[in-house]
Amino acid sequence: MEIVVKVRRCSGPEDKEIRFDTFKVPQQENMNVLDVVSYIQNNLDPSLAFRYSCRAGMCGTCSMRINGKNRWTCRTSFQGFEGKELIIEPLPHYPIIKDLAVDMSPFFDRYRRVRSEFVPKIPESQEFAKILPDSRERKNIDPQIECITCGCCYGECNIVETNQRYLGPAAMNRAFTLIADSRDGAGKERLDILNSHDGAWGCHTQFNCTDVCPMGISPTRAIQKLKRKEVVHAFKNFF
Repeated sequence: MEIVVKVRRCSGPEDKEIRFDTFKVPQQENMNVLDVVSYIQNNLDPSLAFRYSCRAGMCGTCSMRINGKNRWTCRTSFQGFEGKELIIEPLPHYPIIKDLAVDMSPFFDRYRRVRSEFVPKIPESQEFAKILPDSRERKNIDPQIECITCGCCYGECNIVETNQRYLGPAAMNRAFTLIADSRDGAGKERLDILNSHDGAWGCHTQFNCTDVCPMGISPTRAIQKLKRKEVVHAFKNFF
C-alpha cells in the first residue's frame, strides 16, 4: 500500500511561491511522519530539506505542519491519516530556510527578551531553597515546566502573525515559571517587560497554542496568570 504525500517546497527565504511536490511512499508497519519524509529524501528526492535530531520526542526539532496542525513528526503516527492525503508543510510564522526547515531565530529572540534564564534572588547563598513537591507554589508551576522549545505554539499563534513584536506563548510561559518561583530575583523586571500588548495583554485567549502543544502544556493559562500578576504589580507600584 502506498501513501500519497504532498510536500511544500521552497528554495529559500526569497522564494514566495507556494508549491507542492507529490510523492508516493510505501507504507510500513509503525511508520511515523518523520519516517515518511526520511524515505522521500533517501529514495525519491535527496534535495528535500528538513530538520530532526533525536527521533524520540525529546528535542522538538522535527516539528512541521501536518494536515493543517503543528506536530512533532517523530511522534505522529501515519495510522491516524490512513485513507487521507498527507500534506506536510513547514511551521508557519517562521522564515523558511529551505523546504521544511525553518529559521528559529524569531522564536529564540523573543525567548531571550523575557530573561528566560534563572536569576537567583540571593546570589551568594550556599543553601538550597526548600520548595516542597506538594506546596502551592510547586503545584502552580508544575503544569508549565515541561516545555522543550519546539516552537509549535509560536507557529500556531494568530497574534504572532499580526504583531511582529509579540513575545509569543513559549516565551511568556517560561516567564511565568520564573516569576512564580520564589527563588528568582528578576520577577519585577519581567513583569515590566510583559506589561504591554507585545506581551501578556496581547493574548486573545484563543487556546491555539494549548491545542498544539505536544507536551500538554497550556501557555494560555500561564498568560492569564501573568495578567493577574500584572494587575497586582501595577497596584503595588501605584501605591
